[in-house]
Amino acid sequence: MDANVKKILADLKSKKYAPVYFLQGEETFYIDVIADYIEANVLADAEKGFNQVVVYGKDAVMATILTHARRFPMMAERQVVIVKEAQDIPDLGKDTGARLLLDYLTKAVPSTVLVFCHKHKSLDKRKELGKKIDQYAVTINTKKLYDNQLPEFVSEYCKDKKVPIDDRAVQALCEFVGNDLHRLANEVDKIVISLQPGESITAERIMNQVGISKEYNIFELQKAILQRDTVLANRIVNYFERNTKKNPMIPVVAYLFSFFSKLLMAANATDKSEKGLASELKVSPYAVRDYSLALRQFPLAKIIDNISSIKEADLKLKGVNTGSADEGQIFRELVWRLMN
Repeated sequence: MDANVKKILADLKSKKYAPVYFLQGEETFYIDVIADYIEANVLADAEKGFNQVVVYGKDAVMATILTHARRFPMMAERQVVIVKEAQDIPDLGKDTGARLLLDYLTKAVPSTVLVFCHKHKSLDKRKELGKKIDQYAVTINTKKLYDNQLPEFVSEYCKDKKVPIDDRAVQALCEFVGNDLHRLANEVDKIVISLQPGESITAERIMNQVGISKEYNIFELQKAILQRDTVLANRIVNYFERNTKKNPMIPVVAYLFSFFSKLLMAANATDKSEKGLASELKVSPYAVRDYSLALRQFPLAKIIDNISSIKEADLKLKGVNTGSADEGQIFRELVWRLMN
């Protein structure tokens, strides 16, 4: 978790409230975490009816929002005003709205906790509001996590939940779900509910939860390709053909492209030890074992050839130069070419 997000949450849990929070950026997960905590915890339930207001950016101009913010709380120490989808405030990007907000920031009402949830983008730093917002408000500016940062996020999220999770489960969850932090957290939450005291999250539980076959999945297919196990690879391809809704071909091919692209980087790395490859590829120590194995199986020329084959199959699956072949035939040919 971002250090700034940790500090804000720690302050909130210690009941240290700021007059204005401006939560912005591409990654919406942490914006929601902070805003949800404020909405749920700053006021007692009995105080929320008169003193908690939630508005949506597209429905309110800045003057309306600030009118709410300037009210005094009723029979409570403070009030909370939360602006969701603040990026849609009609005049926020205009001088009129920006000037109104800047004026409020310089003399914010101390009994109000005003929260802006500005998602998917950040304020323009070339404009005055973008330059000065950090001076007057508690802010975050979130960015999408890279793939190599996802295992740390999952491990830390599970640690916060006080639930152990093994390395293979972390890897399986990250590879299947991708960098959608909301979905990653949701999948963990669903598993936690079903765990018995003392149980940990395993790869088998992950596969059951997200609908991956234990025997026939992209992880097992990759292993079969690396070990050049033709029989197992064919079984998995057959399963994929029969279950295309659960295993759409294009994402599977994209996964293979990601692996072989990183394998090309590994082949050109100066330090090919597991520690060196983990640093070079920015993957977890558990995942790097597959790359070490693959380097022993595929020479550089074959890695380059495989990447070319994957690109060609990807285009065919998207309708380019497909001919009479269907998805299953295209994918079957690709797997054969990767192994031979």
